[in-house]
Amino acid sequence: MKPTVYIETTIPSYLVARPSRDIVLAGHQVTTQEWWDQRRHGFELFISPLVYDEARMGEPEMAAKRLNALKGIESLALTMEAQHLAEKLFLRLNLPDKAKADAYHIAIAAVYGIDFLLTWNCKHINNLQHLHRIEALCRAEGFTAPVIGTPEEL
Repeated sequence: MKPTVYIETTIPSYLVARPSRDIVLAGHQVTTQEWWDQRRHGFELFISPLVYDEARMGEPEMAAKRLNALKGIESLALTMEAQHLAEKLFLRLNLPDKAKADAYHIAIAAVYGIDFLLTWNCKHINNLQHLHRIEALCRAEGFTAPVIGTPEEL
């Protein structure tokens, strides 16, 4: 059985984005493309309706490319358990309103027992200051937090 990965919205965004002039972002884009081409087949990939909703936003041409990249990836339903956990994570991590979806990505992955959450969101999701709180809260609620990281780390 392959390890499972929840693909957060930043992954298809970096995958199809126009090449950045920022050297760090350009490196992240290349790393994402390499992971997508060379490594993703070693994992069972999952997303959620939230990823679709976020991927649809913005410039229509880029949104279409993001949605195309997500074709064929199984979508996990937003359950009541995930909603409950997301609300607790949102409060516990003291996230701003605009980052509420980030708590939902983590919660969905935890509730479904996904092994890894892949993201480039290092402010609200893959943040060392949040990781111990995420793990503790998930454990207290009866779930195992996914290992959160970037394509560079996985």
